Amino acid sequence: MISEITANTWVTVGIVAGIFCGIALALTILILVVSRICKIDTDEKLEQIIEKLAGANCGGCGCSGCSGFAEKLCKGECNLSDCHVTSPESKQEIAKILGVEIGDEEPTVACVKCAGGSNAVDLYAYSGIDSCVYNAQLFKGAKTCDDGCLGLGTCLRSCPERAISIVDGVSVIDPDVCISCGMCINACPKKLIERIPVKAKIYVACSSHCKGKEVMNACKVGCIACGLCAKFCPEKAITMENNIPHIDYTKCSGCMTCVAKCPRKVIKIR
Repeated sequence: MISEITANTWVTVGIVAGIFCGIALALTILILVVSRICKIDTDEKLEQIIEKLAGANCGGCGCSGCSGFAEKLCKGECNLSDCHVTSPESKQEIAKILGVEIGDEEPTVACVKCAGGSNAVDLYAYSGIDSCVYNAQLFKGAKTCDDGCLGLGTCLRSCPERAISIVDGVSVIDPDVCISCGMCINACPKKLIERIPVKAKIYVACSSHCKGKEVMNACKVGCIACGLCAKFCPEKAITMENNIPHIDYTKCSGCMTCVAKCPRKVIKIR
């Protein structure tokens, strides 16, 4: 009697196990069939786009890496212009893969719009955490100028290419190494770093919007808004905006007249 029960139990177990195996096999086949039928071009597009991207994985676009950026491109959640590392030629190829049109993009490089550093007056002696972010939280930073580089290297540590160094207390970017990823731009709490065209021969090394007298009390090399650069520019490529020169690089010929005329040497040669 006991042996009959045991035999029946094993038969039942076998039947149940067979049913589960059959269901699992059926589900597996169903998943494979559905994936084949419902497969879209997104995976192929994604792989093609990743191959065309620069592969720097710098994070300057706001994504975790190039694969994350490619996924967002496929979903239409970002624009190709958000990446400043991939070459214009590769971007055109990616645009064809996505079926979109983009205009011609000019290669850029980052520059620090400040030359203060040791030339700028200190508001107090900072001795906290070695970070521009923390320093900026205390009275906007240790410099009298609210728009002055704090020189603690937060941008330097964010740069994946090591294109930034601290010289005389101010950040300096090597244009030959910079890939214009934008990591330093995002890292700077003072927002002193911006992109300019690679072909640009000059840039304005000051971000202060204060008037001349205030600037002279705060920094030896800050712009005093005299306007001589704008006045003597033969191409009319410079305008004064909120006490600071603005260069229109589509008009600038690189004649260096502004460099010669600036009494504070605020306009620098790259």
